[in-house]
Amino acid sequence: MKTSLRTLTAAAVVALVALTGCSSAPASDTDDAAASGSEGGWPRTIAHDAGETDIPEEPLTVVSTSVTLTGSLLAIDAPLTATAAAGVTPLTDDNGFFLQWAEVAEERGVETLYPDLELDLEAIELAEPDLIIGSTIGADTTLEAYDQLSEIAPTVMIDYGTHDWREIMGQLGEATGREAEAEEALAEFDEWVAGEAEKITPVDGPVAALSYNGADPSMVFTENSSQAEILQALGFDYQEPAEELVAQQRSDALGITPENLPAALGDMSALFMVSIERDGVEGVKSDPLLQNAQAVADDTVVSIGSTSFRIDPYSARLMVEAVVEAFGSQQ
Repeated sequence: MKTSLRTLTAAAVVALVALTGCSSAPASDTDDAAASGSEGGWPRTIAHDAGETDIPEEPLTVVSTSVTLTGSLLAIDAPLTATAAAGVTPLTDDNGFFLQWAEVAEERGVETLYPDLELDLEAIELAEPDLIIGSTIGADTTLEAYDQLSEIAPTVMIDYGTHDWREIMGQLGEATGREAEAEEALAEFDEWVAGEAEKITPVDGPVAALSYNGADPSMVFTENSSQAEILQALGFDYQEPAEELVAQQRSDALGITPENLPAALGDMSALFMVSIERDGVEGVKSDPLLQNAQAVADDTVVSIGSTSFRIDPYSARLMVEAVVEAFGSQQ
């Protein structure tokens, strides 16, 4: 039995699987819930964004219906056997696996659960999972099938728009019994970033990260976004646009119309571009409305790669490497 989901196209690759799918709902309830699971033993009850799930014992076979969450599962060495796959685009390999973690998935023998984000309940049942991980938002959401999925195996659903990548790592660690692995992965990343920060000289003045969308509203990441957190860890002064310039408020990004972009970005000392289809760097540089922007004049409009639209441990490293490559020569 197949249920058609929104297709992941190159045009949006979920226009940032996450930027267009972000929810503006407050995260506080789930933040509290994420900490309420049993510490240590099994069985444990996991509170998540679709309810509560009893997991009787540590899962040995995990499947993911969210291609966005798969990278974090791999990073904590969860026993992932299969994952949903996106359509083949410039952001994926031939299997529809995101490039930042596709090689790791192949090395571990992770199979395609179903292609093109078309939910296949029969395929999930045949995989005989002990635990199903899914998303409540975005092009890879399986929220509407939550009850059906829960009949197959314990199912945990995460809204990756209202939780940053660190919170997601903790939630997945708790659900899979890989809490220690999640903490270790984050600690190793923090230590590595501290070392990388010593290689660069950040610009003076505020910076912002965004997805440039030409004649459509561009999406600027908020100060509490994962992208901003990484840039701050590298020593940059991150600043989001003033509230009066925002046309649309989302959990980790702000919609800014073209006419407001000059006021929103004009004084930024550097702009970090997340590009999907459009070339964000060249788009900003050639936009007549942004010709007087400081970052354009200083040639500090920098690509941080299309994989940085949604941060997981693999894309986070790629983002840091892009920043170091752009600013490392300024020492």
